[in-house]
Parts: sequence; C-alpha cells; structure tokens
Amino acid sequence: MAASRSAAQTHLTQDMEEDDAGTDEREMDSEEEAEEAMGDENTDDEADSSEDDKENEAEIQRLEEQLSINAFDYNCHIDLIKLLKQEGELIRLRKARQKMSELFPLTEEIWLDWLKDEIRLTEEESNREKVYEIFERAVKDYLCPDIWLEYAQYSIGGMGSPGGIDRVRAIFERALTAVGLHMTKGHMMWEAYREFENVILSTVQPPPGKIPSHQDQELLNAQLERIHTLFRRQLAVPLMDMEATLAEYEEWADDGVPEAATFQYKKALQLKNKCKALEEALLVAEPPRLTEYQAYIEYELKEGDPARIQMIYERALAENCLVPDLWTKYTTYMDRQLKIKDFVLSTHERAIRNCPWTMGLWKGYILALERHCADHQTLSDVFEKALNAGFIQATDYVEIWQAYLDYLRRRVDFSKESSKELEELRSTFARSIDYMKQDVEDRFGESGDPSCSIMQIWARIEALHCRNMQKARELWDSIMTKGNAKFANMWLEYYNLERSYGDTVHCRKALHRAVQCTSDYPEHVCEVLLTFERVEGSLEDWDLALQKTETKLNRINEQRAKVAEKEANFARQEEEQSQQRQKTKSEKRAQKKNHKGVSIGEKRKAETSDDWNADMVKRSKKHKGNGDQTTEELMETETGLFGKTAPPGYKPAPQGTKTDTAQRENQPELLFSNKGGFKGYGYVQFESQVCVPEALKLDRKDVEGRPMFVSPCVDKSKNPDFKVFKYNTVMEKHKIFISGLPFSCTKEQLEEICHSHGNIKEVRLVTYRSGKPKGLAYVEFANESQASQAVIKLDGTEVDGNKISVAISNPPRRNTMDKPGSSRASADMMPPRQFHGARGKGRTQLSLLPRSLNRHSGPESKVENGTSAQAATATNPSDTKPLSNADFARMLLNK
Repeated sequence: MAASRSAAQTHLTQDMEEDDAGTDEREMDSEEEAEEAMGDENTDDEADSSEDDKENEAEIQRLEEQLSINAFDYNCHIDLIKLLKQEGELIRLRKARQKMSELFPLTEEIWLDWLKDEIRLTEEESNREKVYEIFERAVKDYLCPDIWLEYAQYSIGGMGSPGGIDRVRAIFERALTAVGLHMTKGHMMWEAYREFENVILSTVQPPPGKIPSHQDQELLNAQLERIHTLFRRQLAVPLMDMEATLAEYEEWADDGVPEAATFQYKKALQLKNKCKALEEALLVAEPPRLTEYQAYIEYELKEGDPARIQMIYERALAENCLVPDLWTKYTTYMDRQLKIKDFVLSTHERAIRNCPWTMGLWKGYILALERHCADHQTLSDVFEKALNAGFIQATDYVEIWQAYLDYLRRRVDFSKESSKELEELRSTFARSIDYMKQDVEDRFGESGDPSCSIMQIWARIEALHCRNMQKARELWDSIMTKGNAKFANMWLEYYNLERSYGDTVHCRKALHRAVQCTSDYPEHVCEVLLTFERVEGSLEDWDLALQKTETKLNRINEQRAKVAEKEANFARQEEEQSQQRQKTKSEKRAQKKNHKGVSIGEKRKAETSDDWNADMVKRSKKHKGNGDQTTEELMETETGLFGKTAPPGYKPAPQGTKTDTAQRENQPELLFSNKGGFKGYGYVQFESQVCVPEALKLDRKDVEGRPMFVSPCVDKSKNPDFKVFKYNTVMEKHKIFISGLPFSCTKEQLEEICHSHGNIKEVRLVTYRSGKPKGLAYVEFANESQASQAVIKLDGTEVDGNKISVAISNPPRRNTMDKPGSSRASADMMPPRQFHGARGKGRTQLSLLPRSLNRHSGPESKVENGTSAQAATATNPSDTKPLSNADFARMLLNK
C-alpha cells in the first residue's frame, strides 16, 4: 500500500508538472505586468517612507536643539527616545537614554524597554557586562520587583562562565534583600530562586542505579540544604499565598517540615493577617494610593521593624515619587533610625533627583553628607547643584546658603589666626550676599532676606571667633542701610553685639542712633539707653540721653495724637453717615405707611414674626368689615400673597381655616422680584436649632453646576464682623488657580489633569450667575508642595487647544463695605443708573402710574406733567427701592 501510494503521488506530480509547463507561456505576460505594477507601488512606498524619514529626522533635530537649551524638559526626552527607537537609531537612542538617566530617575517601563534593547544588542556583540551595568543603575532608582526578576533571570544565562553560578546566587540574594519582603510581589523572587537551585540539584544528582561517590554525596547534600534553607526563609516572611508555599514544602521534603520552620510560619501568618486589610486597601484603591500608603507607613512605624518600614516607604515612593513630604519623612527616618551610610546617602540622592525644587531635601542631603564625613569636594558639588535646582521661593535660597555656611564654619579651626578654611568661609559669605542681591532679587523681585540674617551671622562670627569688631561694625552699617534702621530689635541686636564684644563708646553710639532712627518701638530703645547711662554714664551723659529721649518721645506722641485724631474723625464721620442712612430709611418707611394706624413697629413685627403667614391671615380678617374687595386682596391665593409668585411646592391654607403655625415654620421663603423672577436666595426656618448644623453642611454643594451657599441668618447691623463669604481672600499655598480653560472643560476632566501631581481635595469651576463657565478654576491639594509641583508642571500647558496659566491661589482682597474707598462707598458716589425699556429711552418722562395710587400721607408736592414729584421719585428705580406687590396693595387700601 505504501508503494502504490508513492506511485500515485509520483504520477500526480508528473501530471502537475506537465500542466505547469503548459501554462508557463500563458503566465509569463501576466507576471511581467504584475512585476511592473509592483515596481510602481514600491516606488510610491519608498517615496512616502523617504518623506516620513525626513519629517522624523527634522523632528529629532528640533527635540535635540530644545534639549540643548533646556536639558530638564522631561517630556522632550521621552519624545526624543520614542522617535529614535521608531527610526532604529540605536547608537543615538543609547546616548539619549544615557543623558536622560543622568538628569532624571527613570520609571520601571523605561528601564525595562532599554534593557530589552540592550539585551538584543549584546547577543550579537557577546558583551554582557554593559547590560549588567545598566541593570545596576536601574535597580537604584525605585523599588521594582520586575526589574530585579529580569536581572536575576538574565544572569542565569551567563552562569556557564567562570564563577557564573556564584554571581547568579549573589544577585538573587541582593534581590531578596531589596524586594523579598514585598507582600504581594516578593513570592516571585523566592520562587525563581528556588527554581534555579532545583535546576542545579538536577545536575548534581547521580543517575538511577549509580552509587554516588563521597564527594558527589557532599555536593548533593549541600544543594538539598540550600533548597531547605530557602523554604524556611520564605516561610518566615509574611507574604500573600504563603499557604501554598507551605504545601509545596511539605510535598518536597521527604522528612516533613521541621518544627522550627512551622513555628516561624505561624508567626509570619499572624503578621500577614494583621496587614491583610492594609494590602487589600491598596489593591482596591486607584494609583497613586498616597492615603493608603500613609496609613500603612504609620502602622509599620508603630510595629518598629526597620526592614519592613523601609520596604513600605519604597513601595509608596515608587508610585508617589513627586511628593516631597513623603521623601522628607523617609530621609528623616533614615537619618535618625537606620543610620547606615550607604542606605542613607542613596536615599537622599534619590530624593533630590525626584524633587529637585524642594529646598528641604537639599538641606537634608548636605547635613547627611557632613554627618557621614563625605569629602569637601563632594559636598560643595551638591551645594552648587542645589543653587541650580530652581527653588520656588526667595527664602529657600537664604536657607540653603545658611546650611552650607554652617558647614563651612564647622570646618574652621579658629585657634589659628588665618587658615584656608577661614578664607573660604569669608569669601563664601561675601558670595552669598552678592548672590542674594543679584540673582535672587532679579528673579523674585525681593531679597528673601530682608532682615539680613546672613550678614548678622557673619558679623557674630567675626566678633566672637575672629575678634574682628571692625569688620563686624562694617557689616552692621551695611545692614542698617538696607532699610532696617527703623526697627528697634535690629538696633538692640547690634547693641548686644557691642555689649558682648565691643566697648562702651560704641555701645552708647549705637543707642543714640537707635533713639534717633527707630520708629516702631521708640520707648523701648529710650529705656535701654537710660538704663545704660545709669550703669555706665556720667552726669553729662545722663543729661544728654534724657534730653534726646524726651525730645524723641514728645515728637512720637504728637504724631500718634494726630493719627488718633484722624481716626476719631473718620470714625465719627462713619457714625454720622450710618445714622443719616438709618434716618433716611426710617423716613422712607414712614412715608409708605398708610394713614389708618399701621405703625412701623407692627409692620416690623409682622415681617419678622415666626408665624408670618398666620399673621397676614389675621390682618385680613381685621379688615373684613371694610368690604369684600379688601378681604379678597389680603387673602392668600395659589400664586401667593397679593399675587406674588409662590415658591415651588407652596400650598396656602384653605380659606376660613386657622393657619397651622408649626407647619408654616418649616416652609421655605423664596424671594422674587417685582416681575415674578426668582432672585436666587431665600430663607428656611426650622422648628428646632438642632436641625441648623445639619443644614449648614450643605454649604457650597453643587446645584446644577453652581455652588449653593448656606449660612445662618444674622443681622449684619448687630454683627458687622459676620462674614458669609466662605472662600478665603488671602494666599492659599495648598491651592492653585487655573485660568484660560476651555468652556467645555468639566470637573472630572480637570481632576484627571491634576491628579498625577498630588492628592486632590477639591476642584471648583468658577461660573457666572447663569451657570456658564468663566474658564477659571481652583484646585486644592493636600499640601503646599503638591500645589507648587502642579504649578511648575501645568503652567503653560494646553488643554483642548487652550494654553492655561497656573499659579498659587491668591484672590484679591474684598473691600470693606461702607468705608471710604470701598465698593459700596464708591457705588454711593456714582451717578444713579438709568433704567430704560427694551426700546430705549422714551420721548417723555411722563409717569404711567394712575393718580389714585399717588396719594401719600405726607404733604402735597408740586405737580409736574400730571404727576407729583414725590410719586415721580417713587417711580424712578434709581432713587428708591422698587415698590413691591404689598406696597401697591396698601396704596389701594388707602384709597
């Protein structure tokens, strides 16, 4: 059958060859045509590819030029690396990655991508050492279990070289030290290590039936003990799924699990159960999970295990590398608790690489280098890098200079009259003063050191350690010329310096100058001068001091009296204006009263009564005898009192029934304009004060895209200090202000933009009263450092094509009402606003109000154009408050 199947196949092949030979001539022409067509297509593809290559090359050159101008543009580095990899420029790609890694710590994804490319290259070059160097740099940036696992697996491929097995084991041990305590990912490293040792075990086991020699048996026993040790070590560490590891050990071990290993396993299991809730909180939370990590860190700090504390800090920083406060807490813990030089310094170095704009991290690094006896050149280099880090406040530069100057001062041996260290200290002091004057003032518009604290320290060092009072006095002269001569505390500081290290002549001279120049607390310096002369001076000195102090104090008292008089006049004018306004309001109320005996007190009582609606019903009954029309006008209707539009859900009491006061107390009172439009605010009265705090919690709640403000109803005339405005009007360093946003930007979109820069507490979009967005927003972060980082990263970026501006929130101050220069006072002085209809100003100013409604209880006024002047005034909304429906109803009753 096999032979016949072969013959049949041979015959079929021959037939196919004959058919092919017959069709070759027919297909020749079509193949030539296809080749020509494919040639044309290839030419087009090559042209398109060439154009793309030119565009990519131009973009690469642009990015390289941009980096030559600003090497710290992180996104520019990322874009350049992507383009170079796309173009296959391996040499330039390696250089780009190298340059970026020198400036920034790289993420796990960037390192793994780089390592994969280098591993492919080394397969051709047979040079593994370059890859080992990159791995060593990669594991230093962040805690990355995947990079350590890749490192160990890569090293297994080189265990055939001399010492290769020992190298693999050394890398695995370092990996276990770094990530072996990682509760969710540490088991991967333990299992990979055991798998490697099991492979080694298979190579030392004798073949079946062969009796091993004594040396082979020792190798076998040693390898078995390594695997036993790995199992026992892993079972002593609290890890997820550690129950499976115990089951695997029981299956693998011929003699069962030792009691000591079981005991350690139970302890680790208890610890894992304690941390399980914290780990589950991390699993369900969304990155960067800063709040969950902080809770985890607090727990581990209470437990006090240094290795576990270090592990949880590293895990938190891998996801929150741009949070300066987290780095500060970690470095402080390393400085005070761990105190291991290599760990401490590497942590400080990584901190400043991640958050270079944070002065406190640089300051801590300088102190740590000094604490661990780093060489002077290394410390000086770190300080120079700090000056170029780009701090966000002028005062940051003062503090970093002071930290470095303190270090230089501690290096000086002041027992020697002159030394290299002393000269360096003096030159650095002079350089710091020039730096603050030139660089810092030019950048921030302020010195950052208005009290000249650096110069004060320099003067004290010259006086105390160098006994050079002449230099100290020169420095203090310079301090006083920088605007500090008016402050008493500055003069007293100089006086104390002279008192401690100078002489009596210069002490007296300093105090006399202080009395002459001080403007904030002249009494204090006068008292110090008189006390000094009581102890040190002659009668002539006392007389001169007494004369100067009396003259100074008299002049000061005269100035204060003038200021007090101006303030009293201003307060009196304010009081008179307030009384005049109250009087005017009272007169206007009296004019609106009817002549039938309804007093102002009754009206006020009716308007402020807790049972306002019920009172109105009583008043309607009182006038019932005057006619049905009056009763009908005063009764409540479905549209409200006197035809006023009722609030949603408002139900009047049935006619002829007694009003339920308790029911009306809980009814909200909304305010409407004369035309029936809702004014946007109202009042709600509760039966009990217990309900008020719960209602106040609704303050600033979003209602149809706008914040609703809820505040207690307070009489501002009796409580002038009460403020309803809930947003701050001063600088808020933990909050940023964003302008230039597109009107389509939503709160969720803005949260997505800002969440990568810190923990967001609140996002508020600013809108007009109509609810339309203004393109402005406030974003509140958990702390100042996160807000500062957001300003640096987001300012000038684009959102849906709009370039936004980001700054620290510093709202303008709100003017005090009713004061000269305030918004209300300015409004009072402005000419009355003219109101016209939709068709503009009419040809005449005739009033269309019926004459029957123009009757007033006051004296008759001169009639012009058919309308009394008083009525005309009432109809002008720019002069008085517009009349309400209730006012019109009272006019009808007075008819």
